[in-house]
Amino acid sequence: MNPFLLPKEIQDRPTYDRAVAHLREAGVRLPLFSELANAPQALNDVYTKLNQVHADAPDPRNLFRVHWFNDRARTGLTDTPEYVRLPKALTGVDAQIIVALGDRFPMIGAHKVLAAYGCLVPRLVSGAFDPGHHRAVWPSTGNYCRGGIAISRILGCHGVAVLPEGMSRERFSWLEKWVNDPEDIVRTPGTESNVKEIYDKCEELSRDPQNIIVNQFSEFSNYLVHRFVTGNALDRIFQSVSASLPNARLAGFIAATGSAGTLGAGDHLKNRYGTRIVAVEPVECPTLLYNGFGEHNIQGVGDKHVPLIHNVMNTDFVVGVSDYDSDGINALFNTPAGQNYLHQRKGISAEILDTLTSMGFSGIANVLAAIKLAKYLSLGPEDVLITVATDGSALYQTELQKWLSLEGSENVDEILAAELYGTHLKNVRVDHLLELSEIDRNRIFNLGYYTWVEQQGINIQDFERRRDQTFWNQLERLIPTWDAMIEAFNQETAQS
Repeated sequence: MNPFLLPKEIQDRPTYDRAVAHLREAGVRLPLFSELANAPQALNDVYTKLNQVHADAPDPRNLFRVHWFNDRARTGLTDTPEYVRLPKALTGVDAQIIVALGDRFPMIGAHKVLAAYGCLVPRLVSGAFDPGHHRAVWPSTGNYCRGGIAISRILGCHGVAVLPEGMSRERFSWLEKWVNDPEDIVRTPGTESNVKEIYDKCEELSRDPQNIIVNQFSEFSNYLVHRFVTGNALDRIFQSVSASLPNARLAGFIAATGSAGTLGAGDHLKNRYGTRIVAVEPVECPTLLYNGFGEHNIQGVGDKHVPLIHNVMNTDFVVGVSDYDSDGINALFNTPAGQNYLHQRKGISAEILDTLTSMGFSGIANVLAAIKLAKYLSLGPEDVLITVATDGSALYQTELQKWLSLEGSENVDEILAAELYGTHLKNVRVDHLLELSEIDRNRIFNLGYYTWVEQQGINIQDFERRRDQTFWNQLERLIPTWDAMIEAFNQETAQS
């Protein structure tokens, strides 16, 4: 499927009819994107019927939990997405650093399940995907393929996860419980930085016409669902923060590059508030910063390329963060001695400490980048920086044990906790930070040519269209179109 040919109508009536019959038999109703973006208003009645459904069950009713407004138990709705406002005692800066918590999402405990839903459903309701025949192949560096397998299973589709073999054991343990067949977990060589190897495997799999590659790195629906759904959710958080901070200014949105889908939320915030958009990447693999390469352990952040759906020309900063720091802070946040140190010595409240476990590696990296930006721009107490924690620490317990083993310790004690704070948080340096000029943006944009035009066969004219903000802004017009197609599909399945 050409990623630029986004569906606006039914493309294949027989395939569409088979999809309708399939979901009718399964009793599935698909939520609208507008419902996911405005869940407190749109889904309140639905939630009264979800009490008997566990948030992690392979149940199609959990589609109505694929949004940012779940409470911590993931059984009820909140008026504002759950977030934590990090205190100055932790960050060392006056700026308000706000972290939206992605582990409130169902089934996988990460917001990538939203991206997976957004990428598959337009195919489904346009007759481009036959759930009884096709296999949905989900290339990923971790969470997106888990989201894809979850969405596939609850829709009765055949899903295939493609991810590097070096990802955390917790990811594979989850996949092993959810796939139909062990062979549906395809391990590619390497770790985070080996996205090219993922693409090579997908090229091989695409030779079978039953395999539909749902590539998050080139799916504009990934960008669009985050621009619309995540963007509106973060907007709601800022409005909540502003209620107690009348002169608040949304100074920045920070997100790790990954597939660049989440960065799409920044376009919504920039259009509304003039917010600066900050892309975060590992300094061990500084592709955007220095055209660099390497290996790292900030899991969930794919690199050594520029995603097709990264709106580079609207990005304002690139900030590099080391996995040396994210690994160390993970140990500080997720061990009894680390939390005790933060509570007793730094005065961090029990309520804040409880939320720190909701930050996985990429969330910690985002926070460090926000601290760097706040220092670089000399931001004050009325400046708000919003970021996201894609997943929580539950996915990195084995990584913590590996780290302890390398440190030659069985656990973090009080002395090591103090060292971790002093080394990784007390004096965050403003380094590996680039405020993008037009020359910088064009350099990064041009770097994507080698992946997408030379390797992946994207038409050069299509590739170039992405320089202009008109291209990105007009994508949002698809949301009402897709919602109308979902409504029509639901009526056909008698699930409206």
